Amino acid sequence: MQVGNVTTPFGRRSVTLAQIKGQMRTAEIKAGKKADKWKVFRDACEARVVLGVQDRALAVLDALLTFYPDNELSEDRGLVVFPSNDQLSVRAHGIAGTTLRRHLAALVDAGLIQRKDSANGKRYARKDETGGIEEAFGFSLAPLLARAEELAHAAQQVAAERKRFRITKEALSICRRDVRKLISAAMEEGAAGDWGHIEEMFLGLTGRIPRTPTVADLQQILEEMEMLREEIINRLEVQPDSENMDSNAVQNERHIQNSKTESSNELEPSSEQEQGAKSSPAIRPTKEPIKAFPLGMVLQACPGIRDYGPSGNVESWRDLMSAAVVVRSMLGVSPSAYQDACEILGPQNAAAVTACILERAGHIENAGGYLRNLTRKATCGEFSLGPMLMALLRANGAPGRKAS
Repeated sequence: MQVGNVTTPFGRRSVTLAQIKGQMRTAEIKAGKKADKWKVFRDACEARVVLGVQDRALAVLDALLTFYPDNELSEDRGLVVFPSNDQLSVRAHGIAGTTLRRHLAALVDAGLIQRKDSANGKRYARKDETGGIEEAFGFSLAPLLARAEELAHAAQQVAAERKRFRITKEALSICRRDVRKLISAAMEEGAAGDWGHIEEMFLGLTGRIPRTPTVADLQQILEEMEMLREEIINRLEVQPDSENMDSNAVQNERHIQNSKTESSNELEPSSEQEQGAKSSPAIRPTKEPIKAFPLGMVLQACPGIRDYGPSGNVESWRDLMSAAVVVRSMLGVSPSAYQDACEILGPQNAAAVTACILERAGHIENAGGYLRNLTRKATCGEFSLGPMLMALLRANGAPGRKAS
């Protein structure tokens, strides 16, 4: 909103109410106040979206600041710089005259600088007898000093919002990947349910993600995607064979614990050589390995495996498989037993099963025999990783779920 031509200490120009308020604010700068000009500039750059200024305008502000001789802004040393447009253009990387004037006006409108015009509109400094600057006409940097704290706070808010956006976007990406893998695994293993309809819901959610989303857009879709993931996990938990699989696993475990012959064979490397081709030909893939469950779900069910990953953590499937090799040796599982599991279940599922065995190590007397038994069942289609993971998720109290 224009208020007409107003005679001010900064010259006779057409100014806005915002500019007048800015002039009043700079007049209230506390005596002795100082601020690092480059820190204030960095804060202004960080908050440029809030301020409504473009990158080129900030480049002009950068050039203006180079004409201020000190690193600290202070009223005691004067806050007016008076370069010509030609000098400014050179330091602003050769920006054209008309563009320069437009961005100078933008900086004034944003309240980052003020004009202090001379009677003839020229920029210059009047010096005293000693050569010191008595009065200068040009652009005042007083707004930067007056708004130093405000700009710092705005920069912090922008940085926090950007971090929130990044975290929300990453969480949505992980959730999307989990849902996609869960649906694929359910379809491949023939789990009961209308998975086609669930996949349509999934595609509908992903299709709602805007090309340039805001954090509010992502947060809304993330909440719905997490609800869908929860619904899928609940459906997988109540599959008809879940209870049978759990009871079979308990029976298998008891059987292995009571089988001294198999236990001794598994724990002694020489016994494996004696068996020779007797055990290996019996375990050969009869179908393609099933798809792996989401890595995040495996780590949620089996947090103990993280300690054995590279650098003490597991961040990818490669890390999980490396950790599984370490755990395999620690649990006394022979290389051939683990290799057979990799061939039948697939490397990722074999690593996931090893992580599950580690979680239940206190209840399993012979890990090698247990793994071989699960591998044999998998060749006949009698073993599924899903129920095992679900049982461990319940036992560990998965986040966002009530432990049963």
